[in-house]
Amino acid sequence: MPRNPDRRRLLADAGLRVLAEHGARGLTHRAVDTGAGVPAGTASNYFRSRDALLGALGERIMERFAPDEKVIAELGARPPGRDLFVDYLRYIVERTTRQPDLTRALIELRLEAARRPGLAAILGGTLRRGYAEDVAFHAGTGLPGGPFEIALLHYALDGLLLDMLTTSIGAPADPDDVVAAFVDRLVV
Repeated sequence: MPRNPDRRRLLADAGLRVLAEHGARGLTHRAVDTGAGVPAGTASNYFRSRDALLGALGERIMERFAPDEKVIAELGARPPGRDLFVDYLRYIVERTTRQPDLTRALIELRLEAARRPGLAAILGGTLRRGYAEDVAFHAGTGLPGGPFEIALLHYALDGLLLDMLTTSIGAPADPDDVVAAFVDRLVV
């Protein structure tokens, strides 16, 4: 019997709310069922193991963070260069901070994956696909930087988001200025 993709998304979104509110330790199939308002056992029918559930949450985060095609088209209509690259990165920061619980959930999943090899395999695949898509996007649009520079930007943006959405170091820096500095120092 095929699985209902709408039900799968409903369960994953409920799981993300549980993860954001209670952390990985509070995330259970039963808590997801309760959060989704579905009969007990539904989540375990869709996600047979805890690693499968956690991995599905990582995939759902990426789906929900997908860029708005209209914004991408508007940005893509501009000539490649430093200012366009900065604006792309600012758009990433805006998307990921607009839904802070999703970014916190992703951070939580990455930490949990360090302790769970099964989750590391699932989530790692999702993260590597995202990175490969970013590298291909940059190559296809003529933006500066290659795979190494894109990796450096991932590392830098992850740190910025960690600081913005968790306990901060308290540096007096505007995120827009930080993003521009990343591009200037890591790519251009």
